Amino acid sequence: MENLSFQVSGSADLDKKERMEDGVKKQKQKSMTRRFKREDIPLYLMALPGVVILILFSYLPMGGLVLAFKKYNVQKGIFGSPFNGFDNFKFLFATSDALVITRNTVLYNIVFIFLNMAIAVVLSLMLSSLGSKKTAKTFQTIYMMPYFLSWAVVAIIVTAFLERSNGFVNYVLQLLGQEGGIDWYQRTSIWPPLLVFINAWKGVGYQAVMYLAVISGISSDYYEAAMLDGASRFQQAIYITIPHLRFIIAVSLIMAMGGIFRGDFGLFYTVTKDSGPLYPVTNIIDTYIYRGLKSQVNIGMTTAAGLFQSAVGFVFVLLANRIVSKVDPDSAMF
Repeated sequence: MENLSFQVSGSADLDKKERMEDGVKKQKQKSMTRRFKREDIPLYLMALPGVVILILFSYLPMGGLVLAFKKYNVQKGIFGSPFNGFDNFKFLFATSDALVITRNTVLYNIVFIFLNMAIAVVLSLMLSSLGSKKTAKTFQTIYMMPYFLSWAVVAIIVTAFLERSNGFVNYVLQLLGQEGGIDWYQRTSIWPPLLVFINAWKGVGYQAVMYLAVISGISSDYYEAAMLDGASRFQQAIYITIPHLRFIIAVSLIMAMGGIFRGDFGLFYTVTKDSGPLYPVTNIIDTYIYRGLKSQVNIGMTTAAGLFQSAVGFVFVLLANRIVSKVDPDSAMF
């Protein structure tokens, strides 16, 4: 009898516990519904225009990727045009220039990514160490200004320096008694470092401001404790500032890897004036596609090239994120 009464009481306690848990779940569901009605609806309404734009201009156009595998005919339309397999991709690979344009695109981007990142970090550290906020803001504005210039304006500035007859560089060379009238747009040797310099001059300021925003959010307690321990400014930067920048640096690196097979068309086409003798060092995938499609307008080839660049970029993003997650799991994007 005692065992039976114990089982009955145990069963009753279990049922009571289950009812209590069901009640708690229902109460949570009601509170979540109430919160959604009161708090979340305005947030969803604020996000709605951005979501609609994203769907209309980013996701719906993905249906056009089918053109990469079709021989497009305007009269037949996208879905009526016949499939041609991977013939459109041969435009990129079935040429003697494939290795050159791939090498230039990848190597330039690798240099741009790591060199600009290093310069931007150093620049942000220098700006953050300035005692006067007014001076720091002034330099910050100066460094940011080139970022807002179009590549057409940058090309005009470069021409003012390198123009054959009235360029500043040739003028200085003549004053020094050196050979003048050099056509710099025929000299391939100067353009790789020059393009790296121009890209850094234009883009480093923006990256530095981004890192500077992170530095401004670091608690001053870290620096005060380091100063009490006798740490120099260099030691504070190494052991406090840079470790706090690791997350934004990792995210920037991962995102930059997505465009490693995409070149800056304005830099390599406009700034170089599309000079033929410079093709061995300035011809990248984007400029090669543009020149090729000027003579034969083929939407399928264009789509195939864009799909190839996006697919490879996506793979590199996954690889970069995987490497970052191994080195520092907290800094990985996903």
